[in-house]
Amino acid sequence: MDRFIEIKSKENPRFRSVFSLLDRKAARAKAQVFIEGLRLCEDALVSGLTPEILILRSDKVPLFDEWEKKYPDLSKAEVVVLSEALFTRISKTVNPQGIAMVVDAPPSDDKAFRKEGPCRYIVLEHLQDPGNMGTIIRMADAFAYDAVLLTEDCVDPYNEKVLRASMGSAFHIPLLTFPNTEAIFGKLAEYGVSSIGAHLRGRPLSGMDFPQRKALWIGNEANGLTELCSSRCDILVKIEMPGKAESLNAASAASILGYLLSR
Repeated sequence: MDRFIEIKSKENPRFRSVFSLLDRKAARAKAQVFIEGLRLCEDALVSGLTPEILILRSDKVPLFDEWEKKYPDLSKAEVVVLSEALFTRISKTVNPQGIAMVVDAPPSDDKAFRKEGPCRYIVLEHLQDPGNMGTIIRMADAFAYDAVLLTEDCVDPYNEKVLRASMGSAFHIPLLTFPNTEAIFGKLAEYGVSSIGAHLRGRPLSGMDFPQRKALWIGNEANGLTELCSSRCDILVKIEMPGKAESLNAASAASILGYLLSR
């Protein structure tokens, strides 16, 4: 057990530090993400993230030897072992799997933008629902979008519910947060990217051609895109719906449009 740090008290400074990361505001201040569950932890490792801390419930210690062979970078992590009672305190799931990690948040920089060639982005303005956010991130990953851009007042992209809904895609694609809508338009203009807004006043999709360098804007679940955003977009589009439903939710609309614009 020399490789492991056993923690037996909730008053232990290491435990209290990890526990504090369950509050995303505190985690953002430290530029860290708390990840829980076998699938999400493996997705993070496969995506090249190196955990600062690997947290194991006492019955999961044998898993470390197996993972260290598969993921050599794991040797750099501090390995903390918790009792079942202590692990339950940091878990947000009904049936904890006994494994969690603390990783540095992926960098948020301009590497997702390029001056030449085709590119495509999803932009989320004031999106609030974690399930919608995670589903849209997963869609953007599936259709090889270059990044997901977010206004600062969107739900936190590393919220635990977002991570689970994204099925690991949050670790595969850049998630870039901007202070406001104007800042995103400024960045897209800098790189010559056209903006396409999903809007009920938009043009039908059938027969439309789209530029090779484009960003699809999806608005708030209740209110859609702001007037500022819709007035600044180069094109507004809508999904034709012959049925009786008045609208689609944000994730459904983004998935349909995201697929069509990726073709």
